[in-house]
Amino acid sequence: MVEALVTAGIAVGSAGVVYVLAAARVVKQYERGVVLRLGRLKDSVRGPGLTMILPFVDRLRRVNMQIVTMPVPAQDGITRDNVTVRVDAVIYFKVVEPADAVIQVEDYQFAVAQMAQTSLRSIIGKSDLDDLLSNREKLNQGLELMIDSPAIGWGVQIDRVEIKDVSLPETMKRSMARQAEADRERRARVINADAELQASKKLAEAAAVMSEQPAALQLRLLQTVVAVAAEKNSTLVLPFPVELLRFLERAQTQQAPTSNPPQAPTHGPAPAPTPEPDPAPASAAPEALSARPSDATGPEGD
Repeated sequence: MVEALVTAGIAVGSAGVVYVLAAARVVKQYERGVVLRLGRLKDSVRGPGLTMILPFVDRLRRVNMQIVTMPVPAQDGITRDNVTVRVDAVIYFKVVEPADAVIQVEDYQFAVAQMAQTSLRSIIGKSDLDDLLSNREKLNQGLELMIDSPAIGWGVQIDRVEIKDVSLPETMKRSMARQAEADRERRARVINADAELQASKKLAEAAAVMSEQPAALQLRLLQTVVAVAAEKNSTLVLPFPVELLRFLERAQTQQAPTSNPPQAPTHGPAPAPTPEPDPAPASAAPEALSARPSDATGPEGD
């Protein structure tokens, strides 16, 4: 009798151990347990730690609550300005409602991946090429809203979406390179013209200062000579002073009126030219004067 009781106790204990082992479940810290009892959802969600279920009656589904990083495969699309591009992205999401993630959708990760691909194609068709290249932050926000709207019903929250790379055709890359080169050339010319304008203003101010002090110009000329002679040259360049040219020009303009006096206009016939005296009588006059003393002394000698 005692042996039978001992055997029964051992059997009951063994059955209890087996039951405990079959009913015990461990939920990790980053997981939550969803229990389905005979196919029906239990209201309570099991937290992390050791939990017990009814063997062969309950079924425990563990749901990962960590942020999942999912790459979105590259999608080919045509932008609004008819440019063919290839865009890939990455999406970060996490489960906030474990029961909805188990009940509302068969595989929430696959559903989020498909929704991300379709939303990425849609955002490509609604955007211009310049927006894809330079305004990605706005596109990321729009893409996040497009994916997050249906994902809320699945118990999934979209943390953020990032566009990783935009691949362009080679012809478009060459065109953009030429455009960038032309833009840089334009900016370089504008900067050069601005520098010339500023330099001209400074030179005008320097010329105004030098005009007040003529000696300053001479000193500047001497500095130029020193700068030229500093190099190992066999030729010495001497600048010609501009003031000397101006002095000669003023002298020429003053001499021109004195050499050609203005004549009064005449309305009548031109006067006859006055005949000039013959120079011969003037030369013969001394001969006549020299002959007169001989004539006077002749009679006296007689």
